[in-house]
Amino acid sequence: MEPISAEKSCTNRTVNELLLQEITVKAINQILTERDFFLKTLQQNIVKTVRGADTLSPDGIQARLEELQKEFIKKANNKQDYDAIADEIFRLRDQEEKSELDSHHREEAMKRIKELQNFIAGQETDITEFDETLVKKLIEKITVFADHFTVEFKSGITIDIRA
Repeated sequence: MEPISAEKSCTNRTVNELLLQEITVKAINQILTERDFFLKTLQQNIVKTVRGADTLSPDGIQARLEELQKEFIKKANNKQDYDAIADEIFRLRDQEEKSELDSHHREEAMKRIKELQNFIAGQETDITEFDETLVKKLIEKITVFADHFTVEFKSGITIDIRA
């Protein structure tokens, strides 16, 4: 089913801010009601995020680059072919840049997952009213469909709420 924008009609009613607030509160309370399931899901997300770090670290790449640069200079001084070393240096520089970016994305993902974990663990009861600060901290987006809403949390968890 195709999503519709918030400006369009949702089963003959306009999706307004109050409705979105109500949907948001329901989604957060669903997580709190099923806290054990969602905490387990968040732990699995952490494992996936950490496993994504199997590539060579920026420090490891830098150390290898330093070795190759010394080898490059030695070959150049001895008038030996150094094309393969130069190619490897360029490849590692690209990999280093990608690794630093991946590392940053992983850190951000872990931060979002930890925020939701801490919220779930620390919240003893359902929330009763909309809290804009909490929403900005936890929710990535809400997609509006004709018969339901999909609330996507920054941690990667999604919840469908019937319209």
